[in-house]
This record gives sequence, C-alpha cells and structure tokens, in this order.
Amino acid sequence: MRRLLTTLMILLVVLVAGLSALVMLVNPNDFRSYMVREVEARSGYQLKLDGPLRWHVWPQLSILSGRMSLTAPGAKDALVSADNMRLDVALWPLLSHQLQVKQVMLKGAVIQLTPQSEAHRPENAPVGPRDSVPHPDNSARWSYDISRLKVADSLLVFQHEDDEQVTVRNINIDMEQNDKRQAAIELSGRITRDQRDVTLAVTANLDRNDYPQRMTMNVSQLNWQARGAGLPQSGISGQGRFQAEWQEPSKTLSFSDLAMSANDSAVSGSGSVVLGDMPRWMLDLNFDTLNLENLVAAQEVSGATPQQQGQQARPTPGRPVIASEIHHDDYQLLRGFSAEARLTAKSLRWRGLDFTNVSAALKNDAGLLDIARLDGTLGQGRMSLPGRLDARTPEPAAAFRPAIDNIEIGDILRAFNYPIALTGRFSMHGDFTGGRIDADAFRDSWQGQADVSMANSRMEGLNFQQLVQQAVERSSSNVSAQQNYDNATSLASFSAVARLNRGQLRLDQMKGESAMLALDGTGQLDLVKEQCDTRFNVRVTDGWKGDSALIARLQKTAVPLRVYGPWQQLSYSLDIDQALRKQLQDEAKRRLNDWAERHKNSEKGKDVKELIDKL
Repeated sequence: MRRLLTTLMILLVVLVAGLSALVMLVNPNDFRSYMVREVEARSGYQLKLDGPLRWHVWPQLSILSGRMSLTAPGAKDALVSADNMRLDVALWPLLSHQLQVKQVMLKGAVIQLTPQSEAHRPENAPVGPRDSVPHPDNSARWSYDISRLKVADSLLVFQHEDDEQVTVRNINIDMEQNDKRQAAIELSGRITRDQRDVTLAVTANLDRNDYPQRMTMNVSQLNWQARGAGLPQSGISGQGRFQAEWQEPSKTLSFSDLAMSANDSAVSGSGSVVLGDMPRWMLDLNFDTLNLENLVAAQEVSGATPQQQGQQARPTPGRPVIASEIHHDDYQLLRGFSAEARLTAKSLRWRGLDFTNVSAALKNDAGLLDIARLDGTLGQGRMSLPGRLDARTPEPAAAFRPAIDNIEIGDILRAFNYPIALTGRFSMHGDFTGGRIDADAFRDSWQGQADVSMANSRMEGLNFQQLVQQAVERSSSNVSAQQNYDNATSLASFSAVARLNRGQLRLDQMKGESAMLALDGTGQLDLVKEQCDTRFNVRVTDGWKGDSALIARLQKTAVPLRVYGPWQQLSYSLDIDQALRKQLQDEAKRRLNDWAERHKNSEKGKDVKELIDKL
C-alpha cells in the first residue's frame, strides 16, 4: 500500500510540474492573432480582445481574457460583447502546438440582434458570382475547434427593422455540439416589456448539418410563464414541445408536432411562415380545451349593474397611457401579414359560455380578414358567425351574417350583463355591419336587421295575462280570473323583425302565442340607456270564469298594453274599459249592420245605415 501511495504521489507531482511547465513555457497571448485571424477567415466576423490573455489551471485548463467583442462585416454595433471570456482548452493538443477549444464561456455578455449589428456590404464593393466562405489554410501552424458554448447572466437585444426593441434578460445558454454539427441546447431568460414579465426555459436539439440551406430543431421541453398588465391576476403559464425547420432557399420556417398548454388550455397542430416584406402564415391548430377566461384579463362590460360588477373578478390594470405615445388605429397589425388558418376546439369557454365542437376558417390578406366559417354548439343549439373585417384603412369596416338556432337567450344576456330576466330558445338570422368588433361597439354603433324567434320564452317581472284579467275583474263583476301567482309571461312561440341602428333596437311585427294568451305589437329598445317602450295588443284566451257571453267577447278583445321605462324598473299602462267599450261598439255596429242589410229597402234601414257610417 505504501508503494502504491508513493507512486500516486510521484504521478501527481509530475502532473502538477508538467502543467506548471506548460503554463510557463506556452504564452496564451501567442494565440491572440491566430484566433482573430481564424474567426475572420471562417466567418468574416471581427474578433477583438482587449487586455492580456492569461492561464487558469484549476479545475479546468482555461484561457481567460478581458473585454471581448464580435462584430459582423460592415456592422455599426458588435453582435456579441462581454467583459469576460473563458476558453476551456484541451491539454494534450497544446503539446503539439494545437489549440482545441472545448468550451467558450461568456459571462455578462450583451448579444444584439438588431439592424445595426447585421452584416452590411461596403459601398462600391465588387460583387462576385456568389458568396463564398474562405477555407482555412491547411498548412497553418494551429488548428481551431469549439465543441461547447456557455453564456451566463447575459442580455439579448432583438429588433426587426423598425419595430420596437425586445430585451431578454438573465440569458443562460448551454450548447454542446458534436462533429456532425448536431447540438444540444438549454436556454433560459426573462423578457420584461410593457409592464409584462415573461420567463422562458427551453431544452432543444439542433441539427445544422445542412446549414445554411436547412436547419432543424426539436424542442423537447418549453416552460414559460407570463405576468403583468392586461393578463389575469394569476398570470399565464404552460409548457410544450414542437419540431421546427428552417428552409433557407424559400425563407420558410415551419413547425409540426406542436403540443402546448397555457393554464388549463391545450393546443396541438402545425404551421409555417414564409418570411419576407409580407410574411405569409399557414396555421392548422386544434384545441382540446380553450378557456379564454383564464387567458384574458377580466374586463367590466358596459350594461352591468353595480351589483353584477361587484360580483365580477377585479380587473387586472391595463397598460398605462403615455401622452407621447403614437396612436395606432384598430387592427393595424392585420395589414402586416397574410395568413390562412384552420382552427378547431373541442371545448371553448368565453364569458361564462361553454361552446363545443367549434371550428373556424380564416384568411387575412394584408388587412382584409375573411371569416368563411366560425361556428360551434352551445347547449342544445348552434351558432354560426361568418363575416368579413376590412382593416386596410384607419376606420375598420365589419360585416357579419349571424345564424343562431335554438340557443338559450338567458345565457347570452348574462354573458354580456344585460339586466333582462328573459329565458327561452332563441333563433336569429340576419345581417349586421359596424366598425370595431366588441360588445360596446356593437351596442353603440352597429347597424342591421334580423328575423328573430323564441320558443318556450319566459319574461320575469310582468304577467300579461294577470294584468289584463285583474283589470277586467276590477271593472266587471260578471267574470273572474283563475288564481295565478306566477309573476312572469310565458309564450310557447314568439317572433319579430329586429332592426338595429346605433344603439336603437326596433322590434316590428311582434307575434306571440301560448295556451293562455296571444299578442302582437311593436317596440323600441335603447341598448345604451337600457330603456324600452313597447306596445302590445294582448288577447287572453283562457283562464276566465263567469258570464260565458262576456268571456267570449273578452277572448276576442285585444287589450292595448304599454310596457316602458328602465329595464330594471319597468312600468306599464292599459285601459281595459276602452278595450271593452270598443269591443261593445264593434259588436253593436255588427248587429246594426246586419239589421240594416235585412231592411235595406225600407226607410228605417237607410237611416240606420247612415248612422253606422257616422259612428
């Protein structure tokens, strides 16, 4: 054992002595001009190293440098700059005067992907038949190789042409590649912009064997989280994976095998984008679940009562308004690209509404958005909203052709906080035009008309049958009404023609029937002030007791009923005496007219005829 320990100690001393001799005999500054020359020869980039190079022996044999920068040909700013750089080198190649760099490590680096850091061809530079990369000189004394790159606590600044800059902080990159130009990458960072904070962590494999013609990436793990203004209070977080491919000849970036989550929403699919002055997107996305309520900050909706607003979740503060900020008109982003998208969702939740089997087919042509299909199932009914949005001018113009069949109207009213206690199976087919696409704009400025109908409707607060029967009981002792304590009007069927004009909704040709009553009329609803003024002619066809002759007349008598005022405090007026008087007058006219017809050749018959004409 003693001999073994002695042998190990001797080997350790020899190793330490050898490293010390190597450090003393090999000056790392001898590599400075070689590294600068090789980087320029292989890539055209200018490497600048400030300060002397020095050895670092433990725990890894390394060369340390001071401030460094890497600049593209003709660029104004450096692509990469760092205060410190460490080159981990292989020991044995140094014995044969070779520099094999196993790892490059940058700490506190600044990476700029901006127009100022891009390569630019000098003015009046000769143009060859094709660009070529100079080959290294095989007779050179030194060889150069890098297998691993590590970046810690660094900063990435990204800007595309004249767009705003995006800054990614706390960048950490660990990339290791093999001789087949295949790399394993781990990356993390944090983006802070517009009072929003996004953190990312990516694990991926990159294959650039065919670069620059083709490059593929398999992102096996992507974790992300977003918080801040305009987002839900708890933020949005998720994970996912996908495969991406870059085709240089066609400038096409495509992705496939996408599986991504965001809170409780999940999407899969594929897509591609052809980059250029006008990017062209192709998307095919399928959502297992899409809960928009957990992806968009809660917003108060106009028309909600103070009590309803208090019950809503407190909205997340929006982005601050900057006085000097340039105003951008609505939907201007649509003008910057073209796209075709096919979207499906097994389940979609929005404003408390649970849709199923949602599908959409959309096409955008530089601001002209065509929604060929947008439909889904809600409860036992179905909804379709095809339309078009023209956002090529500062004033957008939208046109939609909604088709709604057998949807519960109460769910829709609650979703938009309309204080109307109405239920029933609602159907509508119409055409509407307007500007911005949102609930407030539709309420304030949209126009159009539609045929509407409801089945098994029930309006709480007023019982039309009860109002008429109680008024008759007060004016006549010959009839009475069956006891009905239901404070609602129920109709088996209802139909009307609706005309919307900038917040004013007019209902014409209203007709409704049930086993107890029948009605018709017209009405006007103010969607902004939440007031109405409707006039009905109501016939109560059942529920009477008493004089059969009077009941028969009442069943044929249409009683004028006016319902008006604020939606939450409706008032009504009706004049049963006037209705009964008119019915009696009509009955008297009918009988007198029959008598006059039977005695039309007599003098009295002619006198009665003249009297009827004057009435």
